Amino acid sequence: MRIRTMMLSAAMALALEARADEGMWLPSQLPDIEKNLKAAGFRGKAGDLADLTRAPLNAVVRVGGGTGSFVSADGLVVTNHHVAFGVIQYNSRPDRDLITDGYVAADRAAELPANPDYRLRVTVGFDKVTERILAGARGKTGKAYYDAVEAASKALVAECEKEPGIRCSVANMFYGRDFYLVKQLELRDVRLVYAPPRAIGNYGDEVDNFVWPRHAGDFTILRAYVGPDGKPADYSPQNTPYRPPSHLKLASEGVAEGDFVMLAGYPGITYRHRTAAEFADQIQWRLPTSVAVLTDLQNVIETQGKADKDAGIRYASQLQSLKNGIKRFSGELQGLQRSDAVAVRREDEVAMLAWLATRPEAKTLTPDIDAVKALIAQGRDTRDRDLLLGLLASQTQLMRGALALDRLAVERAKPDAERESGYQQRDEELIRSQLKQVQRRYDPKVEKALVTSLLLRYQKLPKAQHLPEVDAVFGLTPAELAKSLDRIYAVTAFGDEAARLRFFDATPAEVGKSDDALLVAARTLRPALLRMEEERKVREGDLLRLRPAYIQALIAYREKQGRAVYPDANSTLRVSYGKVTPLVARDAVAYAPVTTVKGIVEKNTGTIPFDAPKPLLDAIRKGDFAGYADPSTGEMPVDFLSNLDTTGGNSGSPVLNAKGELVGLNFDSNWEAVSASWMYDPRYKRAIHVDMRYMRWLMDKVYPSPSLLTELGVAPR
Repeated sequence: MRIRTMMLSAAMALALEARADEGMWLPSQLPDIEKNLKAAGFRGKAGDLADLTRAPLNAVVRVGGGTGSFVSADGLVVTNHHVAFGVIQYNSRPDRDLITDGYVAADRAAELPANPDYRLRVTVGFDKVTERILAGARGKTGKAYYDAVEAASKALVAECEKEPGIRCSVANMFYGRDFYLVKQLELRDVRLVYAPPRAIGNYGDEVDNFVWPRHAGDFTILRAYVGPDGKPADYSPQNTPYRPPSHLKLASEGVAEGDFVMLAGYPGITYRHRTAAEFADQIQWRLPTSVAVLTDLQNVIETQGKADKDAGIRYASQLQSLKNGIKRFSGELQGLQRSDAVAVRREDEVAMLAWLATRPEAKTLTPDIDAVKALIAQGRDTRDRDLLLGLLASQTQLMRGALALDRLAVERAKPDAERESGYQQRDEELIRSQLKQVQRRYDPKVEKALVTSLLLRYQKLPKAQHLPEVDAVFGLTPAELAKSLDRIYAVTAFGDEAARLRFFDATPAEVGKSDDALLVAARTLRPALLRMEEERKVREGDLLRLRPAYIQALIAYREKQGRAVYPDANSTLRVSYGKVTPLVARDAVAYAPVTTVKGIVEKNTGTIPFDAPKPLLDAIRKGDFAGYADPSTGEMPVDFLSNLDTTGGNSGSPVLNAKGELVGLNFDSNWEAVSASWMYDPRYKRAIHVDMRYMRWLMDKVYPSPSLLTELGVAPR
């Protein structure tokens, strides 16, 4: 036992002593760590980065499910190929396969509109509103606490969104301790300008996903448009390019090992400040269960896609998302096990609580911390059911649409401020857009197979986790399930876009009386879904009220250790900094931090996923790398590694050099550090970036677009 304790202590000490580059920092925190930034090689002033509404951070935007950045005065945006993959898929057909062939717009008139629900958001405000959010919640518990926070948030958002074209949200920092009002300009007309072929943008596919060395040109260029009046508008040929407040400059030089780099983006969610029990739950149940369930869904789509090419194209984006999630969760599980995360986090928590016991604030904080632990334990009772029924909506098209329309009809009968979030008037346009795009992402055989995969698992759950409404709709046996799905999908009108939109435009009473089979199913399921929602809100309300005690103790304890504390990521703009860094993955396995086009040729087999296009192979053999090659080696770079702190949502984030110039585009993490969303381990944490020299070379020599390069300020060589 003593040996194990010594090992854990040594692991923690190693993690602590090397954490100078850890952190997804709020811009406002950067002046406080300016000394560290300067020591790492930053040449600017941290104060210039403190305001996310000023250059350069106001050039960094939310786009799709990731991050992008403006790179021209006429609204060009660069992001990842996989962040824009839904746009590429939406514009693809069997006779125009942009996924396989790529796309280069000949001129602005040839730029293709994105799917209707694709959005680009520019942050224009970020203000602390904690007192306004919590004023009406104090003294309440459970759902009453949740509802008070929700009501205050809705009121702030409604007030904020009185300005046309603005989308607002309230961001929760430190799990209920602080709240910020985020104000964003929402651009609805986004168009596809330049996308490399799949065999460049996704070279290596899942074989290489989360693996170094990488050789993917994971980038796509979009353009944002506004109406003739300069305000956000739906797609129209009369719209004009958006003029951003600033745009990033592409660097004329590349990077090398040891160079300072900095990243700005919108990381999704991290869990580093969660309890030891939640760490254990993630490793022992959630990750392995999610991998198993999602793998079944992946197999469904791949099997159906092999039999029907059109179905394969329709589900290509969803398949890519599933494959990415499966590999991410698998890597996260291995990484957390490698870092002994459960034991390390438990020991850290025990030490924190022991320290807290010596402090005067222990009397007020400890009861709340104990209550948090009890609530977390309660959540295990229905976790399998909740996971499966959540996926039933998120991984379907028609089923999701029917559930959304049934709930929207219920919410429309209420005053807007009392509607459930996601179903207010501000959300209706997005719901309509999602209903419109279903036609290009749906096949009845595939959807029935996806629903079957999920509900067969549900049917095997203990009776205590069953819901009578779900059993009534889908039956208790596989045979009953198959019969029910065949009946519902054979007669529903939801497969027709006009019918879906008629339901959207119908009155609540008309929707409530409809005999459409899918709407009837949604109506029958509704009471069960509402009970699940009620249970969740009671629990989340108490966690919102109680978690700040845990966070207060954690911050005080870590500050005592000399560690600055940043909030867990929550899709708000963050900045990370570090250096171009090699990787020692394990004993006798070390990697250089830069890959070159030689690796593309070495990996190439001519078959998916290593089927480099002939124009690329020809250009590599020709060796015309002048102006793009590494000056010290003469090699043409492709991707590079850094120790930047990133997670999901950082896909497409711009990577800047010490002068603030764009040198890379973040697109992945290494297998050894996928677990960084829960635990930062400096030995292994690396981020993977497309080298902008490779992007420019492709746009110059392989799939040329001289006009775009000129607009980007890097004319062809």
